[in-house]
Amino acid sequence: MPAEKETRAVPAWLAIVGIGEDGVAGLGDEAKRLIAEAEFVFGGKRHFDLAGSLVTGEMHQWPTPFDPQMEAVLDRAGRRVCVLASGDPFFHGVGVTLARKVAAADMVVVPAPSSISFAASRLGWALQEVETISLHGRPHDLIRPLLQPGARILALTSDGTAPSRLATLLAELGFGPSRLTVLEALGGPDEVVRSARASDFNLKNINPLNVLALEIESEAQARILPFASGLSDDLFETDGQITKREVRAITLSALAPRRDEVLWDIGAGSGSIAIEWMLSHPSLHALAIEANAERAERIRHNATTFGVPGLTVIEGEAPKALAGLPAPNVIFIGGGGTDAGVFDAALKALLSGGRCVANAVTLEMEALLVARQAELGGTLTRIAISRAAPVGTMQAWRPALPVTQWSWIKP
Repeated sequence: MPAEKETRAVPAWLAIVGIGEDGVAGLGDEAKRLIAEAEFVFGGKRHFDLAGSLVTGEMHQWPTPFDPQMEAVLDRAGRRVCVLASGDPFFHGVGVTLARKVAAADMVVVPAPSSISFAASRLGWALQEVETISLHGRPHDLIRPLLQPGARILALTSDGTAPSRLATLLAELGFGPSRLTVLEALGGPDEVVRSARASDFNLKNINPLNVLALEIESEAQARILPFASGLSDDLFETDGQITKREVRAITLSALAPRRDEVLWDIGAGSGSIAIEWMLSHPSLHALAIEANAERAERIRHNATTFGVPGLTVIEGEAPKALAGLPAPNVIFIGGGGTDAGVFDAALKALLSGGRCVANAVTLEMEALLVARQAELGGTLTRIAISRAAPVGTMQAWRPALPVTQWSWIKP
């Protein structure tokens, strides 16, 4: 049997070195060597202020605006290149961007502790029990689903004004008693840790490099978003066009969200299905297709108040509005299903193995679903809900309109 041929690994051409606020003093020998031996060193002004004394090659400061394609780095592939990063490059850092374009075998990475790790150590918080979120350059509304009584949250921020703005948001939502701790310039000589309640937050001159720690406490009227599907109808702004909570819970179960999937919510009404879909997991995305301009704007508002501002609202009539949209893994048809061409266009766009769920209240839509089930298979379910309501001095059951639901998996 012939001996296996030995292969010699090609040295990695790209080094990514994490730097803390203590600069050169916090770097190990390998990190110092990678910086010193690089022909080209990339980083921000702050990185060069901290570790520029080690650089012997060409220094390239990140352009403004930042180039997410990293062309200047990639153009030097095969040369000795070093990228300076803040803390852990793979925690919402430049390492994540580079890893999408450079193979792991072509990189050597020396991380420093992340600011989140520093914050947890200063507060004595167990990281595995803490919610973490990056609000750096992202809408502050993303924090809304995390606002649960007793929760501890560590948030990366964009600048020195973010803690005050987040405090205002918490107070408006009924979380005024929450304690906010601002941890500034962690790990360096200018480190400062200060705290205040959200309702009377008055900290000034906050360092732009800060982590915000939140200990959530709620008032009676706080807007707390439960983890279960089928959120209260009262939480949504609506003109009556909404999938009611019990039916919505059953519908979300039938839609069966899975990681990274894309949902089309056709005839979205108030956007309740698309919003709860996105609340299921941060990797999920949804497109709410709605012909009525006023309702489309209401969906945008609801998406913001539920902390899923990334929901895409498509204002237009199906099937025309469906053209050119990202292919869906899952489709929900709640309105407009009887319009000519909607079903055919939707099912054609659905990816193989994808799921379609459609709800019918009218006889016309129900007949269409029965016909589709006879043609394509799938499951038909009748959903009947009754609620107790006053009848004189007593109560009786008042049935809601029954809903016929068709669920189907595309071969």
